[in-house]
Amino acid sequence: MTLLKHGLSIGIERVNENFFLSLKAIGKLTHEDYQILTPMINAALASVSNPKINALIDTTELEGWAARAIWDDFKLGLAHGSEFDKIAIYGNKNWQKISAKVSSWFMSGDIEYFDNLQAALLWLNE
Repeated sequence: MTLLKHGLSIGIERVNENFFLSLKAIGKLTHEDYQILTPMINAALASVSNPKINALIDTTELEGWAARAIWDDFKLGLAHGSEFDKIAIYGNKNWQKISAKVSSWFMSGDIEYFDNLQAALLWLNE
């Protein structure tokens, strides 16, 4: 029997107008994952007029996206892209590095890819 590991861990911390979002994706992201993730982000940001978000996205166990989830990810980026200051994508696959580059075309903040977690965290805290 093969076990398919799938999940999404989300952490949102707020200090005044500043947010730190941490996200770890495991397996293949689905539309259902975005139905959970999107309302959480929307609710956290709703009461703040000009939020600034730094995010750490751990993709080391991410296998990709289901087709509909790609569209969900794009819509989430359009809705909140201007609110992100920095996004560190921590991964271990070349396609993740390419995805980070493509994502930077649609977001106003800085997006960097890292294959070292400590380097990602240091960059976010600069």
